[in-house]
Amino acid sequence: MSELPTQQALKQALKASQIWWQDMGVETPTLPPAPQSRSKSISKSTPKPSAQAKRPTRTTQQQTVRPPDMSAQMTKAAEQAKAAPTLDALKIVIENFDAGVLSDHARNAVFARGNPDAGIMIIGEAPGRQEDESGLPFVGPAGQLLDKMFAAINLDEGDLYITNVCNWRPPGNRNPNEDELTMCAPFITRHMELVAPKFVVIVGGISLQALTGKTGIMKRRGNWQELDIRGQKTPALPLYHPAFLLRRPELKRDAWRDLLALQQRMLD
Repeated sequence: MSELPTQQALKQALKASQIWWQDMGVETPTLPPAPQSRSKSISKSTPKPSAQAKRPTRTTQQQTVRPPDMSAQMTKAAEQAKAAPTLDALKIVIENFDAGVLSDHARNAVFARGNPDAGIMIIGEAPGRQEDESGLPFVGPAGQLLDKMFAAINLDEGDLYITNVCNWRPPGNRNPNEDELTMCAPFITRHMELVAPKFVVIVGGISLQALTGKTGIMKRRGNWQELDIRGQKTPALPLYHPAFLLRRPELKRDAWRDLLALQQRMLD
């Protein structure tokens, strides 16, 4: 009987660890289902579940179907983003956009900070609590580390333009899901078109997947990618998310090498 609490505690610890890695933008394998222990208190005469009970319920089947309003919002996002002629107009569109669960639970839409004419566009994942409160991206502890990282190669806010692939803080600080990223995609696409940066820095695994369709930030960080912006091939460099580096400071050496690669590319 003493093994049950130990197994349960181990399962909870593994699940918490997996959630943390996902929040940092790192791919994690799916946890296998916990083996069901046989309880001695179960009678041998307990009836086996019928074949009908094994069938998925209607509720389970409907969970995989995209809500009709989400599809409508995706269409509306594409139309409104494309019609925005300036950054100011795009900001107004995003601030007034009904993003469903995202905008319902967020205090503010988070647009951007920095200099849109700088030539370097940094694109992160989604706002956190401090960003949601201020309406500005990367202003919490991770944002402070991001500023220090770029200051190390002599770049400050006047040399950078910073935004996210998702403009609203997801409920419970979770990662934006696939539908939400798809809905936000027209906004970040139009954002890049209006800024027309010379370089893009992709911060974190969620941003990497949203912008390139590729996964695995740990193996792709430091490897230059290309983004098609207004028909132009724009070099893009994936970096570890600074929130991840706060948890794994030993990886700051890799981040430093990546920043030096960006600095060298700017000089070429």
